[in-house]
Amino acid sequence: MAVGGFIKLPGGTVVVALGLPHPACPELTVRVVVHALNRQRALTRLSNLGFRGARLSGNAEPPNPDEVSAVLHHPDGLVWREYRARGTDPWHPISALNRVAHHP
Repeated sequence: MAVGGFIKLPGGTVVVALGLPHPACPELTVRVVVHALNRQRALTRLSNLGFRGARLSGNAEPPNPDEVSAVLHHPDGLVWREYRARGTDPWHPISALNRVAHHP
């Protein structure tokens, strides 16, 4: 089960953040943040990108303000970085996910 959480924004949309195994490199965990109309649509987007079985159970690790800002300012509304990244590490567009060539 993925560790993550969500917040509901004033306009009614949600930002969901989950720690998930990288789809092509399962030993690498990534933090994925997605902006969507609702939680189910956010999870469907992740599933369509190869994160099969992405589920949100509870709200143990909701997105922090940096994550919310990063995803809201990205045109795709979907960003990621390594799970244990420092707060100063950059967020990446989801299109760069499969180009990760290193392991932790």
